[in-house]
Amino acid sequence: MLLEFQVTFNLHRDVLPWVSTQGSPVSDTLEKSSRTLRIINLERNGNILYTWKGVEGFTSIGLYDPLAKQNEMLYSFDSDVNIISASVNNEKTLVALSYCHPTYDTPSRLLSPASRYLCLLIEIKPINNVKVLKAVDGSIRVQFLCPARHALLPYESHLLVVSEEKYIDQFHISVGEEDGTRVVIKNISQIPKDRIAEDFVWAQWDVSDQMLFYIVPKRAGCVLHCIQFYPDGNFKFVLEIPLEISFVDQAVSLVNFGYDPPDERGRTRVASQNLHMFTNKTGGLCLFYYQPPKVLQEFTYVVAFIHKGCSKTFKVRTTMTDPKLLKKVSFINIDSYVAVYLPDQFLHLVNVRHPELMCYNLFLAAEDARISGMCCDCPLQTVLKTHVIECCTGILFSVSIHQAQLLKLLTESRQDCKRLAVLHCFLLHLDLQPHQETQLIEWICDNLSTCPMFDPIQEFIIASLHRHLSLETVYLDKLLPYTSVPFWSQDIDGVSCTTDITDMPILKIGTFKGFWEKFHSELEYMKQAQQRFLYSNHIQRRDWCRLISEVDTIEKRNDVYQRSILENAKKVLQNLDTRRYADERTVPLNQEEEYLQKDLMGLMMVKLKDHLSQHLQHVAKNKIDKIVLEFVCKQLDLVCQILEVVWRKHVLDPSVLCLDGSGNSSEYFAFHVMCRITDAASRMCMPLPPGFQTLNLVLAVRCLPLGNLLQYIDAGVLTLTETFVVKLLKELDNETNEKLKCSIILRLPENICEKVHNLWDHAVSNNVIAMKYVKKLLFRLYQREVTRQSPTDRSPLYINFLPLNYLIMILSDVEDRALNPFEEDNIDATFLEEIALKRTADLLRLQQC
Repeated sequence: MLLEFQVTFNLHRDVLPWVSTQGSPVSDTLEKSSRTLRIINLERNGNILYTWKGVEGFTSIGLYDPLAKQNEMLYSFDSDVNIISASVNNEKTLVALSYCHPTYDTPSRLLSPASRYLCLLIEIKPINNVKVLKAVDGSIRVQFLCPARHALLPYESHLLVVSEEKYIDQFHISVGEEDGTRVVIKNISQIPKDRIAEDFVWAQWDVSDQMLFYIVPKRAGCVLHCIQFYPDGNFKFVLEIPLEISFVDQAVSLVNFGYDPPDERGRTRVASQNLHMFTNKTGGLCLFYYQPPKVLQEFTYVVAFIHKGCSKTFKVRTTMTDPKLLKKVSFINIDSYVAVYLPDQFLHLVNVRHPELMCYNLFLAAEDARISGMCCDCPLQTVLKTHVIECCTGILFSVSIHQAQLLKLLTESRQDCKRLAVLHCFLLHLDLQPHQETQLIEWICDNLSTCPMFDPIQEFIIASLHRHLSLETVYLDKLLPYTSVPFWSQDIDGVSCTTDITDMPILKIGTFKGFWEKFHSELEYMKQAQQRFLYSNHIQRRDWCRLISEVDTIEKRNDVYQRSILENAKKVLQNLDTRRYADERTVPLNQEEEYLQKDLMGLMMVKLKDHLSQHLQHVAKNKIDKIVLEFVCKQLDLVCQILEVVWRKHVLDPSVLCLDGSGNSSEYFAFHVMCRITDAASRMCMPLPPGFQTLNLVLAVRCLPLGNLLQYIDAGVLTLTETFVVKLLKELDNETNEKLKCSIILRLPENICEKVHNLWDHAVSNNVIAMKYVKKLLFRLYQREVTRQSPTDRSPLYINFLPLNYLIMILSDVEDRALNPFEEDNIDATFLEEIALKRTADLLRLQQC
């Protein structure tokens, strides 16, 4: 079962034992109380209101406090009434309720002009005091707002009254002191009220954020409105957006305004449609709805991503034969996802934070989609974020994604779309425990070659970075990539999807707080269509290739831009030193400087600073510097984390650092993982941790034949480092490993070759020494030519023929130095001559005798 349902409240477990102590212990009374016990409301603070009836003819309202785990009687009627809705204020001094008139069903009542429904305001502390607010023929719902908590009296409670006659009023109930006791409003004869909305066909109350959504039909579609209520009783019209939804039935549908009793259930809800509005903590606002399908085997539902300016229509193939099954569809809010569940058919986790591609959604069918332990007679209703209620059983559940089942789904799945959706869920939306993160990395390393549509290592690094840094500051999550797969064209079996552009919402407020601040940032980002920061973009890759082509020279180091790169790289290396000493790591990564990787670290920091400074102008420079440094260091830490998992799982010991020996299967696996990391890093233009390339080379020598090793080097999979070459020349025997050493020396870049040529007494090394000296000599001759005296100072032997003069100068210099040849470097003329002859013979492919 992918979704984990944990019971947080159960009427029969948490309330019925207490109810049995409130009345007569007669078995008939207990049986009726058990049968009539039901939930009628859930308040923002978690308090649950319920009602039950007794044989004696009374109807009671009780409250369960989940924090104290205690029940409390709020009010009791001495007659059998059908309570529709109830709510209690935060101080538990006022109760508002609506109910059917107790004598309505009697024959004589049919001729009476009295209204069917009554709405009452009852003071329960310190004395009972009843005020009739409404007497109408349509059903009424009541809901107290979360009140302001004032230390001094007087104070107000604010009550919403929702009528099926298509209007919503807000009552302002003032409470003051009289004779030392607290009583209901001073002007009880006329309670002030505001008309909030009217002529609507659908309304939903968001108890968590104190928001009211409602839809008003128009000629060509309808308009969605939203009102935000504040603790002081004020409210603002926040949002307005046209929707292309047609209502077949004009009856009013209410969501989260209490829970219908059995004889009312289905009467007030629009049978042809099911609409639910969901929000999440990152500013997402989505409308889910479905209409009865024309073909029973094709279930269609629409998701309007208001914060993204688009809507998606999903069509799912089903095996339904009974149309009654459509009434059991459930929309379950899990914050980053909304689950669309149709019993015995499918479970679709719709990604509301990143809805762009289908591969970010998780679609399950058959046995994978089954939810056990649920009653199939009524749908689940989301009441609070990640909480649903099963009205027919009176059970409240907290809902979460079962991480063990999700990992099992990952290991058993053979489809790339499902694997990517699971990884996306793990890395971006779930708080992983260390052992679960280890299991996830183990799966990634074991399946590097089984995911043709995406790279699991890239997904792990990019998504983990986004999750780690996205909460650092506003908009940062819009500037950093969250996935390695920006495009996806494959279909998902069993479901099809079409995307449409929707109208932009109209915001009617100037200042934004709480949820609306994040929602506004989503809209602003969507309007500006900012480009995300991608490391594989052509600008950074071009700069990286330029850095590789340059030689590490003094002129390069004096360049201002290059110095900036080096200074930033130094900060990364210092930070890595601190982290290395703080963590206990088993991977033998030496803290060495590889100049190309160091340049890439600095380049990445410079580019990222420029990008963030451009789009985060409200953020201080030192804050951006800190974010950038943490980004690069965290990137390197993630690579080390992968290696740590591999090292510990395969129990690799320090012997892997010895070049003289053959590798086993565990070492070959580690080498394979490191090569895949190198490939991923190359395509992402990201640096590798210090010592990574040297360790990879050592494993390559132990695990690969010489021919394959040289192919890996020539192809760029392995990069030669100074540390590795020094280790190779010092540790391996000259005679046995001469071919290996020759092949490596011939492939060394010039800057490394100059530092290690004197470590090996061999013809190849001597060739390098000779070429180095000749280059040095010619460079000196060139400098002397530049600084030669002017023509007026030259001797009378000077011939006015420039080519001949130049030849004479070169020969004179060589002749002078031949008197004391190569004294500085202890290189004699015979040695240089032999090297030159051998080099010439090799170039001309001549066999030497």
